[in-house]
Amino acid sequence: MHLPTFFVRQRITMMVNRYEIRGVGPDGGEGDLIAFAQQKRMKLREEIIFYSDETRTRQVFSFKARQKLDAHAEHDVYDEHGQPLGAFNKEFGKSLLRSTWQLFGPGYSAKGQERNKVIAILRRVWTMIPYLGDVWVPFLFHFDFADNETGQPVMTSQKGIAIRDKYTITVPDPRVDFRVAAGMAVALDALQSR
Repeated sequence: MHLPTFFVRQRITMMVNRYEIRGVGPDGGEGDLIAFAQQKRMKLREEIIFYSDETRTRQVFSFKARQKLDAHAEHDVYDEHGQPLGAFNKEFGKSLLRSTWQLFGPGYSAKGQERNKVIAILRRVWTMIPYLGDVWVPFLFHFDFADNETGQPVMTSQKGIAIRDKYTITVPDPRVDFRVAAGMAVALDALQSR
């Protein structure tokens, strides 16, 4: 199940983060809803479930951390029947200056990093400035994933300018299942600051 381009939009509510996964419409903009994700806050083991729509009656895939309360936990992506599709994890040490993730699936492994080193460092410095660091600044950070063996592009996440976080996800590698790409894309928003 491959989808070369899709969009992710965050919707913030009081107790949960919600994400809309949308296809590409005829005009190249956001199209139909493909999946609706919900992240419960304050869980010991991170899990995000993707549903077919906002009614949340039919689960279509999910990802779940293998470890509890771990900054560099590995996350497995599962289909609607609980079968593994792929995995991802944050490389904690390398992420101190520039966020770095690993993405895995059948026949591939890829490394993803923030595209702009300067923005990566600036985001970290900004949060350490007393008082000023509490002011929200819409840093635009993008991620590029490349195959660990060939260096070829596997996936990109491009953050757009919007009040709520909005991303354009491009997946040029047909080996990457849409559900793994969507899980990674949501994790880049939901888990990035951990």
